[in-house]
Amino acid sequence: MLIKLLTAERMKLKRSPVWLAFLLMPIIPAALGTANYIYNQGILTKEWLSLWTQHTLFTDYFFLPMMLGIYCAYIMRLEHINNNWNKVFAMPASRSAVFLAKLMTAAMMLLFSMIWICALFVISGYMAGLTNPPWLTIAQWCAFGTLGGMVTVAIQILISMNIKSFALPIGISFAGGLSGLGFLAKNLGHIWPYSLMSLGMNANAPQKIAESGGYARFCLVCAAYIAVFTIIGNAAVRRDIS
Repeated sequence: MLIKLLTAERMKLKRSPVWLAFLLMPIIPAALGTANYIYNQGILTKEWLSLWTQHTLFTDYFFLPMMLGIYCAYIMRLEHINNNWNKVFAMPASRSAVFLAKLMTAAMMLLFSMIWICALFVISGYMAGLTNPPWLTIAQWCAFGTLGGMVTVAIQILISMNIKSFALPIGISFAGGLSGLGFLAKNLGHIWPYSLMSLGMNANAPQKIAESGGYARFCLVCAAYIAVFTIIGNAAVRRDIS
């Protein structure tokens, strides 16, 4: 039944306007970050690493949190309009499975977004005159960024499920991304859920994750947050939603 629910979610997203956000929004921080790198090569001397810090400075704190907010808000908005929750819950599937399908759909969109962001980064590097991308390091940044982003997805799915407004959850996600910058600056990024995506991607501060206890601790914190918000979401979806 979960497979059928995932297929249904995919069909709902077909020809959806959220794909415009997926395609276009990452291009903006990529362009800004690349331009900033090119015009400041006198002080940004670490090539791919320096370029990455400029890309993630714009992506992780502004555009990607907003994108995740849009994804989650849209996935839940389809059920909020016209009392579609009643139709969903009338299906021969548990409410927990419905919530899990929506969570997994948003997570898949996060993964696609991270791959697209990674591709834009490499393309930008070549356009900036760099060669020999550090593929393993880039893969590590994106993998841990995806894990941290899953925390944001779990929160935003829960928020969007309980708030009928489309814009408000997006605003919350955007504000969360901005707040992550402050927590990272105070070396508290490892305890604030909206900081974990930036921390995992080594956004503008490659040493931060080491200072926060390393990747093992990072993975445990992310797993704990994902589990907590998934449990809360499963509990919340069991009550009547209209």
